[in-house]
Amino acid sequence: MDVRVRFAPSPTGPLHIGGIRTALYNYLFARKHGGRFLLRIEDTDQKRYVEKAEEYITEALGWCGLVPDESPGQGGPHHPYRQSERSGIYARYALHLIDAGHAYYAFDTEEELEAWRAVGEAATGTPPKYDAHTRGKLRNSLSLPPQETADLLASGAEKVVRLKIPFAETIVFDDLIRGTVSFSSDELDDKVLLKADGLPTYHLANVVDDHLMQITHVIRGEEWLSSGPLHVLLYRFLGWERPAFAHLPLILNPNGQGKLSKRTADKLGFPVFPLNWKDTESGQTWMGFRESGFEPGALINFLALLGWNPGTEQELFTIDELVEAFSLERVHKAGARFDYEKARWFNQEYLKRLDNETLAIRLASLLDEQGILHNPESLPAIAGMLKERVFFLREMPEVGHFFFGEPRSFDQKMLAQKYKPSLRPVFERLIAALQQLDDFDPASLEAEVKRFAAAEQLGLGAVLPVLRLALAGTVQGPPAFDMMSALGKKASLQRLGDNLIRFDQMLATA
Repeated sequence: MDVRVRFAPSPTGPLHIGGIRTALYNYLFARKHGGRFLLRIEDTDQKRYVEKAEEYITEALGWCGLVPDESPGQGGPHHPYRQSERSGIYARYALHLIDAGHAYYAFDTEEELEAWRAVGEAATGTPPKYDAHTRGKLRNSLSLPPQETADLLASGAEKVVRLKIPFAETIVFDDLIRGTVSFSSDELDDKVLLKADGLPTYHLANVVDDHLMQITHVIRGEEWLSSGPLHVLLYRFLGWERPAFAHLPLILNPNGQGKLSKRTADKLGFPVFPLNWKDTESGQTWMGFRESGFEPGALINFLALLGWNPGTEQELFTIDELVEAFSLERVHKAGARFDYEKARWFNQEYLKRLDNETLAIRLASLLDEQGILHNPESLPAIAGMLKERVFFLREMPEVGHFFFGEPRSFDQKMLAQKYKPSLRPVFERLIAALQQLDDFDPASLEAEVKRFAAAEQLGLGAVLPVLRLALAGTVQGPPAFDMMSALGKKASLQRLGDNLIRFDQMLATA
């Protein structure tokens, strides 16, 4: 059977970065095996539905490059891919389960159930479950006389359909990540399958849709592991072959304690959503990885290794390399600690891999947005120097501010160590020598400065720090000859001459 996997989020808010990782592993698995990757929107919980959440999910997947083969927007052979548009499908499967003795009608009102739970909790300290031990004492088609059940159904009384969980059964299934997993049926309650409004709950809709859409592998988060036995029973009761299960480890907070949360991320100052999200109720905007400056490929690379190990020392992967290397067998069982500094490192490495011309185009756009004047011809060289010194493209205008105007400040400690007014005539002669150069490229500049220093009986250590201070205000940063070439002859020599005068004045008043 051809591999078919799905990512099935609920539009109840912004897509968590853990959801992106789940989608990624599904995508990689499908591509590795020449299969299909589906997006299905599970929106049957209308009480929790959040407007624009579905559009957010689609945009986030697109930005990350995880474009599904079948989805609500693209369609496909098993459309519709939005569960609210499939509501007419589920009832017949609920009726089939009732007819087969695996489900039943329950007529208990919410008020009755709340009162029953309150009494049970007061007596035992724990709210009772609606299960094999208690269902006979409640208002359902298993406890009521057949005629009373028929009358209630005929009258249109409010009801739900519940799954009849077997008593004292060990439910065992194999998980592709966790191995053999077992649960006691006594740990489960008789879950609602069909709600009073006729819409299915997650469990029924999920299993029915996975079957009808011919899903072969269900790859989902660890938080759904406890639903595994319930779904195993549904597949058995409906007479269907079950897809393979693979439950992914949690992404943990940086301290390793608990699932990564937006509260922790906000406190520590890093994003937890792929894109910006504005909460319409509170008005708060949550920063996204995209708006924080991350390259989508870098984020995907980081997330791929957050719970999976390729078995080699390789860390940097293209998406095609990830597809080739990925396997569920190498996904960890234990939770993976989120390391934001590592995510920043990945982004820096991806910037380094970009060619200078591509970076220059993006840098020019950023500079234009900020109203910063620049020379388009020098931007590739500038981008090439700065990409070694930033984590994000958005940092380049600030880190390389001296490329676009005079240095904002000068390292006075280094200035006092490396320069004194008596050297000014020497540097004025250097300016004159550099003025005669026909080629102002780094190699020509280096050759001339070395020649000049030798003629003046100076070491490069006496010349280069002063050049760097005059050009950038610091001895840190790109090589002096590369900076001068990018700035151009006129700007470089003008800046050097002006700042020699400024250095004299600064030292005189120090």
